[in-house]
Amino acid sequence: MVFNSLIFIAFFIVVTTLFFVLPHKYRWFLLLMASCYFYMYFLPIYILILGFTIVVDYFAGIYIAKSEGRKRKLWLICSLVANIGVLAFFKYYNFLNYNIASLLGDFGYKDPIPHLDILLPVGLSFHTFQAMSYTIEVYRGHQKPEKHFGIYALYVMFYPQLVAGPIERPQNILHQFYEKKYFDYDRVVSGLKLMLWGFIKKLVVADRLSIYVDAVYNNAQHHSGISMAIATIFFGFQIYCDFSGYSDIAIGAAKVMGYDLMTNFRRPMFISKSVGELWQRWHISLTTWFRDYLYFPLGGNRGGALKSTRNVLIVFALSGLWHGANWTFVIWGLLNGLLISVERLINPFLRKIHKLLGFTANFFRSIGVFVFVTLTAVWFRSLTVEQGWYITKSILTMKHGGIFKGEPPTNFAYYLFAVFFLVIVEHIQEYYPNFKIMGNSNVVVRYTGYVLLLTILLMVGVFNGGQFIYFQF
Repeated sequence: MVFNSLIFIAFFIVVTTLFFVLPHKYRWFLLLMASCYFYMYFLPIYILILGFTIVVDYFAGIYIAKSEGRKRKLWLICSLVANIGVLAFFKYYNFLNYNIASLLGDFGYKDPIPHLDILLPVGLSFHTFQAMSYTIEVYRGHQKPEKHFGIYALYVMFYPQLVAGPIERPQNILHQFYEKKYFDYDRVVSGLKLMLWGFIKKLVVADRLSIYVDAVYNNAQHHSGISMAIATIFFGFQIYCDFSGYSDIAIGAAKVMGYDLMTNFRRPMFISKSVGELWQRWHISLTTWFRDYLYFPLGGNRGGALKSTRNVLIVFALSGLWHGANWTFVIWGLLNGLLISVERLINPFLRKIHKLLGFTANFFRSIGVFVFVTLTAVWFRSLTVEQGWYITKSILTMKHGGIFKGEPPTNFAYYLFAVFFLVIVEHIQEYYPNFKIMGNSNVVVRYTGYVLLLTILLMVGVFNGGQFIYFQF
C-alpha cells in the first residue's frame, strides 16, 4: 500500500480511530494486524518471508541473552546469516549469477546456475537492517531480549516505517509499544501537519519533477548536455523529496498515535557545507546504521588517513550495493566515499578559506557540495554503467549545446516552481525556525497557510499514485 493513495487515507483513518477506541492491551494486536494487511496489499505471499526472519530473530535474541561465550556469537551468526541470506537471494542472486557467468565466460566456461525471475519484496533491505540491529544490540548488551512475540513482530512490521524506514533501533521503539498512548490534540495536529508537508514534497516536487527526469533519462540520446544537467539537478530534488516526503508521512502517522520515530532527514539540500555534513543530514537512520555496525568495527578514523579512507570507501561501496543490485549503485557509493575522503584531506585549506571569506565561503561551499553530489546522482539514476558514463560525459562536455535539443518541455514553469518553492521553504525552516505558517499562533496566518499549501498541492501536485523510489530497495 502506498501512502499517496486513497486506500491509504481510508486505512489510516480507520486504524487510527480504532487505535484510540480500543483499550491499551489490544492495541499492539490491532497495529500488528494492520501492518500485515498494509504489507500484504503489495503481494500477500511475501508476508511469509518476514514471518521466517521474525521467528528466527525472536528466538535468536532470547538465546543470545541466555548463552555465554561462543554460543552467544553462534546465535548472532545464525540470525545474521538468516537475514543476509534472504536479502542476498531475493536481491542479489541474479546480479551475482550474471557477473559470475560473465567472468566464467571469459575463461570459456558456461555458468550452470539458471537465471530466476525473482520479484524483490517491497522494502526488504529496510526491515532486514532493522531486524539485524535488534540481535546485534542484544548481543552487545544494549537491549534486553523481547519476550512478547507479538511486540517483537510489531517492532519489525510497524506499518508507518515498514517498507522505507526510518530504520529504527530497538532501544527507541520497543518500549513505546508498552506505553499507554492517549489522544493528544496538539500531538495529533502536529503529526497531521507533518504528513501534509510530506505529501506536498512527494506530489508537488518529487512526482512533478519525475516527469521531466524520466523523459530525459529514458531517451538520453535525444537530449543535449544542458538538458541532461537540468534533469540531473531535478533528480537530486526529486529523490530527496520522494524519500524525505515518505519519512515525513511515516513519522507523522506514528506521531498521531503517540509514537516517536527517529528523524531521517535534516534539510541537506543547499544547506550542507560539506559532503560529510550532507551525509549526516541525509537518510540518517541508514548512515548511522553503517557507522555503528560497519564503519566503527572496521576501525573508523583510527589507524591513520589511509585506513580511514579504506573504511569510508568500503562503507560507501556497500551502501551503494544496499540501494540496488547494479554496478551503477556501487559506483555512486564509491564516488561519494571518494568525495568525503578528498574533503578530509583538504579540510585545513578549506578552514583557511572560511576564515578569509566567512559567510561567502559557506555559500560557495554549499553550492559546491550540491554540484558534486548531484553529479554523482547520475549513477544512482542510470540503469546501466554505459548510460551513466554517457550522461556524465554529455553533461561535462555540454553535448549538442543549447538547453533543449528539441522543443522545450511543456509545463517547465511548474518544474521551476517546485524547485524554488522547496528551496525557499527549506531555508526558512533551517535558518528561521520561529517563522511558522502552519504552526503560527495567529489564526488568520495559520489558516491562510493551510489554504495556500492545499492550493499548491491541488494545482501543482501529480496524483497518479506513483510509487516511492525507495520501495525498490
